[in-house]
Amino acid sequence: MFGDRPQLAVEILRDLMGVKLPDTPLIRQEERTFNTRNSDDIEVDLIFTLGPPNEPAHAIIVEIQQGTSKDPRQLARYAAATWLLLGCDVTVLIVCPDHKTAAHYARPIESGLTGYCLLPVVLGPDGIPAITDPQQAAANLDLAAMSVMIHGNDRKVVEAFAAALADTHDEHAPQYYEYAYSIAAPEIRCLMEEIMTSTTWPVYSPFAREHFGRGLQEGQAQGKAEGKAEGKAEGKAEEAARMVLLVLTARGFDVPDDTRARIVACTDLAQLEDWAVRAATTQTLHDLFGEPG
Repeated sequence: MFGDRPQLAVEILRDLMGVKLPDTPLIRQEERTFNTRNSDDIEVDLIFTLGPPNEPAHAIIVEIQQGTSKDPRQLARYAAATWLLLGCDVTVLIVCPDHKTAAHYARPIESGLTGYCLLPVVLGPDGIPAITDPQQAAANLDLAAMSVMIHGNDRKVVEAFAAALADTHDEHAPQYYEYAYSIAAPEIRCLMEEIMTSTTWPVYSPFAREHFGRGLQEGQAQGKAEGKAEGKAEGKAEEAARMVLLVLTARGFDVPDDTRARIVACTDLAQLEDWAVRAATTQTLHDLFGEPG
């Protein structure tokens, strides 16, 4: 979601969590792999910069943490390396789906360098509202997807999300469902499957692919068969048109471009076969088409 809409990182930090950021409409995703002096590659989940490309005003590193395996000091290194690379202030936003992970990363991170302590901004379950209003969910699909991830045990949250997806014209709607489904707990996934299958909205989760895959495959097979039939007909028409031109050329006719184009553009196989027969005996091109000279 952050990658699809970088402004989301700014909105969460500025509007939801009260972090002061530069007031600029310019935001873009940067390369997330950069290099330190020791030639170690550093790759963050996502990094955005605010402000003009040649003079960024602020950088935001977004890290999605579903467990506590990452050494917090690595996050401090990310921020320091970004500051060295871009020469601007850096905020590290850590998104955590559970309280334990959020608490683990919410503490000040001592980098090991005297005087440098990173204060990350952690978005955990307590910072994500439980959205139960379909209209609010439709207006904030990304936040609604996060709400399902965190508060999906509340049936009203999933129902609001489902209703929002059914009514939205957002082309990214299927992706929001996948985001929520992929990170939600198993019991929330079951509830999502139950509720989403009762709507008319086309679901794209693994559940949908498993349970509705046969219909999709049959539809695809039918489409392929129809496509092959159309391809065969087109191939026969092209061959017939080539034969008409070949006979005319063999008989010494100088076929003008407009006549050639008319023959090639024809897709009526019966008509082309009639022209092929006439081409063997016709005295003029006008006679080929059955038209007066």
